[in-house]
Amino acid sequence: MGQDSKHERFVRLANARVNAALKALELVGNLSNHANYEYDDQEASKIVKALREQVEHIRGKFANGADKSRFTL
Repeated sequence: MGQDSKHERFVRLANARVNAALKALELVGNLSNHANYEYDDQEASKIVKALREQVEHIRGKFANGADKSRFTL
């Protein structure tokens, strides 16, 4: 592979990583099938909350251009 520009590398990696993440989310969604799994509302809410928090964290990284997961004064 030749020297990719930063944008070419971003596009290549974004396509692969986002598609992998979407597949992983689809697999998590499969856990909602009551024919195959048993869970309560609290467990389902905990999964959805964790996913939402991570999406918000990613949104912040793109908006701010940096990782803001650490507290500073």
